Amino acid sequence: MMSANTIKSIVKFGFNQDRGDIVKKALVSGASSGIGKEITKKLLQKGYEVFGIGRDFSKCNIKDKNFYPLVCNLKDKKELHGFLQKHKKEDISILVNCAGFGRFAPHEEISVSDIEDMIQVNLTAPLLLAKTFLRTLKRNRGYIFNICSISGIKQAPFGAVYGATKAGLRHFGSSLFAEARKSGIKVININPDITNTPFFNELNFGVTNDPLSFIEPTCIADTVEEILNKKDGTVITDITIEPQLFKIDKKRV
Repeated sequence: MMSANTIKSIVKFGFNQDRGDIVKKALVSGASSGIGKEITKKLLQKGYEVFGIGRDFSKCNIKDKNFYPLVCNLKDKKELHGFLQKHKKEDISILVNCAGFGRFAPHEEISVSDIEDMIQVNLTAPLLLAKTFLRTLKRNRGYIFNICSISGIKQAPFGAVYGATKAGLRHFGSSLFAEARKSGIKVININPDITNTPFFNELNFGVTNDPLSFIEPTCIADTVEEILNKKDGTVITDITIEPQLFKIDKKRV
């Protein structure tokens, strides 16, 4: 007969009836499409229970008993705060800050609402998610993956705000690792260049037809897996992924 403490542990951490062992949990923002979706699929393949944050999962075709879509609009401060309050006790081992969006134009032409929304989604939300789950992640010697951008490393003409939010996220990740590394937590910044995702659907530029000029989101998910497979104590803190060629399609709308 199982003890009361054993039963509480099973409820707290999740239990995989097929494998008969405790299942670790991951929380992925932006899980409904693009990079976040591919990372979610990869974590599911590795046996994690994945809680995915997204605005709309109607077009997300992930069918897995260990996937739990959680609807939350990260642009909405009240909605985000409510989400954090509701889920703050989740015992997660991995946090993936992947949700993000960009608007690209001369700075004076970008609307105030777009500036505020980019800061909220790309920077504020990851910082609040990390704060909410940091004690749990420390206890589990877990991982925080920040999906940043090459725009946060290089100058980003016509994308100054987007680049600033991603640079801020990258600096936060580096600083947080320096602050908390003694706890065993790993903080990894991944800086992708142009990637073949719906990110560009509403923009006036995007990927070309040349496969050497863009990254696939599966490549970034593979990078997450490679980092997770490193021996404990070996931490890759910052990695940039670029295509072989630099090309963009300026006619795409």
